[in-house]
Amino acid sequence: MSLAHKQLLEHCVEVLDTFQPELRSVEQHVNNYMAKLKNIEDSDQTFITEVFSGCVRYDSVLNVVLDGFYIRSGKSSLRSESNLYKVLTYLALFRLDELEVAHYRKFVKSQDVNKMYKFLNFFMDDKNLRTWIKDEWNKLYERPFVQMTLLSPLLRWLPELQEMIQQLADKIANKVKPKKQIIPTTEPKAFNLTQPRPRSVPMPEPIPKLEKHKPVPKTTYQDPKQKRIIEENKVMNRRKAEERLMESSRYQFACANPEKSDKTRHRLQSILAEQESKLEFDKHKANPLPNFVSENIPIKLNAATILREGKLFQKREEEELRKLERLEAGAKDASDFLRWQQEMRKQDMDRQLAEIEQRRLEGKLSHEDAILARQNLIKDNKQKVTEMKEEAKAIMQEYLEKKFKEEQEMRVLVEQTMEGHQNTKEAKKKLKDYKRKIVQDVNEESKELMRQALEEAEAEMRRKMEIIQQIRAMEAVPAIRVKFVDFTKTAGYGLLSEFSLAELKERLALMKMAEREAEEEKRDEILASKEAKDQLLMNTLETISKHRSEMTKAAANRLEIKKKTRQTKPEVRDDKVLELEKKLAERKAARLEEQGKERLDSRKQTQRARSFINAKRASEEKRWEELEKTKERTAKLTSQGMYNSKGANKLMASNRISVVT
Repeated sequence: MSLAHKQLLEHCVEVLDTFQPELRSVEQHVNNYMAKLKNIEDSDQTFITEVFSGCVRYDSVLNVVLDGFYIRSGKSSLRSESNLYKVLTYLALFRLDELEVAHYRKFVKSQDVNKMYKFLNFFMDDKNLRTWIKDEWNKLYERPFVQMTLLSPLLRWLPELQEMIQQLADKIANKVKPKKQIIPTTEPKAFNLTQPRPRSVPMPEPIPKLEKHKPVPKTTYQDPKQKRIIEENKVMNRRKAEERLMESSRYQFACANPEKSDKTRHRLQSILAEQESKLEFDKHKANPLPNFVSENIPIKLNAATILREGKLFQKREEEELRKLERLEAGAKDASDFLRWQQEMRKQDMDRQLAEIEQRRLEGKLSHEDAILARQNLIKDNKQKVTEMKEEAKAIMQEYLEKKFKEEQEMRVLVEQTMEGHQNTKEAKKKLKDYKRKIVQDVNEESKELMRQALEEAEAEMRRKMEIIQQIRAMEAVPAIRVKFVDFTKTAGYGLLSEFSLAELKERLALMKMAEREAEEEKRDEILASKEAKDQLLMNTLETISKHRSEMTKAAANRLEIKKKTRQTKPEVRDDKVLELEKKLAERKAARLEEQGKERLDSRKQTQRARSFINAKRASEEKRWEELEKTKERTAKLTSQGMYNSKGANKLMASNRISVVT
């Protein structure tokens, strides 16, 4: 490129600004523009031509980005600069692989920094590219073209482009990158091999003398009065709590509700049922059942049910007629086949009943197996719990030792950090002064910017007020709203079917008369069809009544035959069923035996618990007697004036230790 990047960009924008598609074609406009330019190399002409044709070809793709920019982020940007943004968008989408980021950065830096940062920050946002911009492009082109041609190359260069945008932001914020410090090269020096002078013996430093310390006050070795009162309150509260605990442990089984046996519950239920059966004050008085056989309640049928039932009986009559015709022609009777079919169904029913009984017994057997497995699982869990308790004790011991070591290390670390805090105070003070100076500079700049913004806002407000006054003046002008209409004249549009409003009303009246006559004819047809339908329903009801009477007679005959041929249900017996019943009895006996053992174990455990409680109660009573005796001894010592002696102190200490334990 012989021309600078700024000149190339200006030529591309000028070609787009002067292009008028209604007057000239793309090729003609480019040739005319190139004829005006002089002393431009072929490569620059080719670049301007390709950028201009690409912007015209993909105008819809570029307008998606520009419209979104002006709606969302560029409300304060000028519309006259839209072609500049369009050229930069085209270069980023279609020519970035050819130009690379270095040349694209030169195009961007040749323009105003604030404009470029605002536009590129909006366009190069990853969220905008992947969401609404992609969706708008998918409406214009196919998805593969959008993904492979438009999005993928841009996303590949996106990290370097975002780095360029960050540089623009730093330039706007007046951030200067620190220059790298040049480290000087090492210069070799010759060794000094001369003998060193003998070192002088340093004078010993005087040993500092410690100042005489103040004597320790006597109150350090004396307990305060409040502590003694708190200790006495603790002892009294402890004694009251232990008395309440002993009282509650003494009466802890008074409100127990032990489970009753099955036999006892059965007897209680029978007694309650017998007592409730004697109570008849809330007895329900039921109405007698209606006699459906003697009463013949009429049922009202609609037309659809009548026709449906008539069609059914008509179909049955036709089937009977066809059956009689087949018998007359020599067809066989199906009674033997029906008898064989009934026997087969009976055998299938017996086999199904045996299978159902087998599945029921298998379910009970699996239930018994599950109970036995649960009992075995409980035993294993108890053994595991004891092992886990022992492991927990060992782990707790290790944890306490580890925690003690960590506390010692932490104490050493705290002492070291306290020494380091003293050295950081001076550094904090210097940093505070530096920050205060920066804040003062920023406040002065913000005041100047605020003043400029207020002046611009006042000018904008004056312009808006002038526009509002012009609009109100235009609205105040009166308008003529009355329009005179002649019903006998046409609209004058020059159509062949055009007619006036009076003629329209006349034609509507004629059409209403014709519709009224058609309605009368339709009404007569409906009445005739209703009469024919009523006659059809009457004939259908007669045939239905005849068929129903015949069907009731046939049903009564079948009921009598069924009562005569009724038999008891046969019992289902099978070898597999008997074997399963035997297994079930064995598993049930094993389960009951295991439950009996568990009950004996639970009784033994309750006896051990009671003996443990009795022993604890006796030890508590003995301890309280000892406490009473020690109290009496301390009272005697205090009455004799020996409270401050060593023996009294030892006695009080032993008394406190016994109370706490």
